Amino acid sequence: MIRVLLVDDHPVVRRGLRALLEELPGLEPVGEAADGAEALALLDRFARDGQPGPDVVLMDLQMGAGMNGVEATRRITALPDPPRVLILTTYSTDADILAAVEAGATGYLLKDAPSEDLAGAVRAAARGETVLAPPVAARLMGRVRAGRPTLSPRESEILGLLAEGLANRQISKRLFISEATVKTHLVHVYDKLGVDSRTAAIAAALQNGLLRPP
Repeated sequence: MIRVLLVDDHPVVRRGLRALLEELPGLEPVGEAADGAEALALLDRFARDGQPGPDVVLMDLQMGAGMNGVEATRRITALPDPPRVLILTTYSTDADILAAVEAGATGYLLKDAPSEDLAGAVRAAARGETVLAPPVAARLMGRVRAGRPTLSPRESEILGLLAEGLANRQISKRLFISEATVKTHLVHVYDKLGVDSRTAAIAAALQNGLLRPP
């Protein structure tokens, strides 16, 4: 039996996923969390109580004000004997995909995937296999073939805040890093995108699929 932890900030989505998993042979939902922090707390509780934890975590990416899926994935995969993390989201930009993969996600699915694809992906993830939705795989292959610029997760995060209109000082406070560090990251971003201004960086990032359109 493959044990699955559901992480999504929408109760209706979690309820639907739980109902789906309960109908599929060999899959068992063992818990739900509304964000990354709650998921980590549940995993810690399983460990402290000596109970078997999940084999696979179905993880959303954006979860309101709570810990997002990329950070949660990074922390989960750093645990001793961690479960596999399978991203299940509506977002398919290059920045989202690359950040999730770099954080250690085993796979990346979109929420419009058929139920049989989801079931197969969970089983494959439990076996340690990489699972990518066809549109996601196509985007990654397109990026490799086109040689598009690739930003680090931190650079993508800073660029996203830049697109929200935050100044360097506000970004430094939001991310708990120095203003000088923000400027250094922006220099690298400008260099990778071949631009010399904030506006041009945002435009280039949108054109290259490195930012979600507003």
